[in-house]
Amino acid sequence: MADHRGHIMTDTMNTQHNDSASDPELLRRWRLILGRYAGQPNSVAMSPRDQQIDHALDYLYGREYQGRGLLRTPGSGGSLDPSAIKAVDWLQRTRTLFPQDVFERIQQHAVEKYQLAELLQDPDVLRSLEPNQALARTLLGMRGRLSAQMRDAVQDVIRQVVEEITRCLRPQFVNALVGRRNRFRRSHMPSAQNFDWRATIAANLRHYDLASGRLVIARPIFNARVKRHLPWDVILCVDQSASMLDSVMYSAVVAGILSSLPTVNVKLVVFDTSVVDLTHLAADPVQLLLTVQLGGGTDIGRAMQYCETLVRTPQRTVVALISDFEEGALPGPLLASVQRMTEARVKVLGLAALDEAARPVYDHTMAQRLAGRGAEVAALTPAHFAEWLAEVMA
Repeated sequence: MADHRGHIMTDTMNTQHNDSASDPELLRRWRLILGRYAGQPNSVAMSPRDQQIDHALDYLYGREYQGRGLLRTPGSGGSLDPSAIKAVDWLQRTRTLFPQDVFERIQQHAVEKYQLAELLQDPDVLRSLEPNQALARTLLGMRGRLSAQMRDAVQDVIRQVVEEITRCLRPQFVNALVGRRNRFRRSHMPSAQNFDWRATIAANLRHYDLASGRLVIARPIFNARVKRHLPWDVILCVDQSASMLDSVMYSAVVAGILSSLPTVNVKLVVFDTSVVDLTHLAADPVQLLLTVQLGGGTDIGRAMQYCETLVRTPQRTVVALISDFEEGALPGPLLASVQRMTEARVKVLGLAALDEAARPVYDHTMAQRLAGRGAEVAALTPAHFAEWLAEVMA
């Protein structure tokens, strides 16, 4: 256990002996390496984050001591009871505490050495959990290691999560992209984006309540939208490297929504160091998510060169690169491809990756270089991406 845990902590903190390091710092690191079974586990002061790291590691590597028949200190930490809910919580917490490569190693230990994946091998248990994005992320990250009998249960969870995200995002895209507002036509479909407050006030002035000093809205008025007649081609170029799980999930939903709109022709390309055209799955985000292979390196230039070959009408084409812009190959082909497309009047958008808390995580230097070649780069939530698309396609 100490060997596995020690390697994890060494990778996490890049721990090497340093004569200039203070004794308390060395003690803290050794305490995290050895865990609660250090000689005097409570003699070293640890920050709240250190305590979270210690607890996360003990949840997994404490099984080594337990397997050897060593007793745990009463009241000294969380239980190792085989609870699927705790396993999911532990996986999500561990993902936030460690770098991606370290998390992947911990997950590999959990599955291969400590059989933690067995806690997620019961379809009935999985279906009893509340479907949410955290659970979907965990299942997508582990789906290659889950048993065949779990396939339908995993697909059910992914479908429920996708449907919920779609329910929230679809009105944004429909309102933004189906057509611009027509102030001379009314609509019976209530929508905040189409609400005509001036006409609503004018039409309801007779309902003004003198006693309360309030205007009672008996009939809100909404504008209709002008339908677009000439379709646009939208090419989504999605980075599927390991750090892009959340962005891949939202990209799949966005592709599904756009595919349902009559004014948009969608093409979908995913890439790491290879490029795969998944346009045939663009309308089915569930199957898309179950198809993408997360992980690997990143060759953005190769992907953008492929997307360049898909352009038919440059002046009515949007190429949206959804990535953290961490180019693993030489940047020349990427920058040259972007410049060629923008000079041909293709709208090239760079949508920076967001983490689980919707914080932008991307290479700022590369983003600036892309902008210098004519691309428009922004870090936006999917809902704001809809508005951005509408502005570009206006």
